[in-house]
Amino acid sequence: MKILFVSSGNTGAVKPVVYNQAISLKRQDVSIDYFLVKGKGISGYLKNIKPLRRAMRKTNYDVVHAHYSFSAFLASVSGAQPLLVSLMGSDVKASFMMKSAIKIFGWLFNWKRIIVKSDDMRKTLKMKNVEVVPNGVNLDVFRPQNKHECRKNLNWASEDKHILFAANPNIEAKNYQLLDSALRLMGSDLPHVHCLIGVKPEEVPCWINAADIVVLTSLWEGSPNVIKESMACNKPIVVTNVGDVARIIENIEGCYLTTFDPLDLKSKLLLALAFSEKYGETKGRNRIAELGLDSVSIAKRIISLYKEVSGK
Repeated sequence: MKILFVSSGNTGAVKPVVYNQAISLKRQDVSIDYFLVKGKGISGYLKNIKPLRRAMRKTNYDVVHAHYSFSAFLASVSGAQPLLVSLMGSDVKASFMMKSAIKIFGWLFNWKRIIVKSDDMRKTLKMKNVEVVPNGVNLDVFRPQNKHECRKNLNWASEDKHILFAANPNIEAKNYQLLDSALRLMGSDLPHVHCLIGVKPEEVPCWINAADIVVLTSLWEGSPNVIKESMACNKPIVVTNVGDVARIIENIEGCYLTTFDPLDLKSKLLLALAFSEKYGETKGRNRIAELGLDSVSIAKRIISLYKEVSGK
């Protein structure tokens, strides 16, 4: 099958989550081309209509797969058919206006399928033809590694405690201030805190494995990949109850849900750090495989959707 991915490309590169999905599909003999949208805001996206139409006329694609809402709007007005749309947590959770626009475009332009990342997103969206398909994890890339070797590579103090805040703290929705408030309650013997900001995608597994625990305190998420990736590395985790994380970490010792109360977060941080010191690893990797959240299984599910919407 020949698929056209439409997604934002202002940085000149495909977003890692989109790129990783493409790689997993290519390994299943799916041909993927990219149309990277250059421009910001409505006017910026509108400038891409003619180039996208030219790209679709040049090649007979079986399916156009748009990633994120604005790319889906662009593909819609450019005449893409059949059109499959992948939405992320921010598309559905951040704005009532965005959710309304998604519903209008989906109806007017006959989106064949809408992929969301969690059942919570599906319930929020309340539309037909919605499929829950989380992003998969490449278990060959995200795997347990020697913690001290990873710390040596990153120049982290080997014997100290290290927390990885698995997001950019400058993004308001990632809610870093909750972690900061909890740390202030922990006294003077504080762990080092590292944030996933400016880290190359190929370096993320090393960062995860170097940490004692991984923390995510987001206000909302769809199905946060970094939590699944951390589980694939068998890392203890503390995360707010967003998206599908409650189901994914269910009954995994060393993985804890926290409320938005700094006292509760402090308590869970201490539990996770104690678990890391005593046991080192969780059984999160087994859980990822059990739930079929590896990249191969997810790729096969997406291919099934391609076949349905294309009639092939």
